[in-house]
Amino acid sequence: MAFTALALAQLAHVTAIRSERQSPFRQGIASNRPLLAAVAFTVALPMAAIYVPFMNALLSTDPLTAGELALTFALASAVFFAVGAEKWLVRRGLLYAEQNIGHARAPKAAAVD
Repeated sequence: MAFTALALAQLAHVTAIRSERQSPFRQGIASNRPLLAAVAFTVALPMAAIYVPFMNALLSTDPLTAGELALTFALASAVFFAVGAEKWLVRRGLLYAEQNIGHARAPKAAAVD
């Protein structure tokens, strides 16, 4: 269960951090199709590891119950929504305001005499 929760949490994180400030819903979940395909494929891998019988024997895994699988998806979605909350706070200037994240300015040129 820990393996699945960690794998799904990493996928939720990569989906959420495509932009420093913008929500994935504003960007569009399907706006980066190669990433979406990679995430879908990578979700299928741990599912195969825990639900395909010969993979159970090979990897010494047991299938998760529906409740356990729901819990792993809920934990992974917590990462997604935590990143979203962080971005919301950044957009409103409530977090990292003094660091001015994502808005680096070029140094001013020295005056020539």
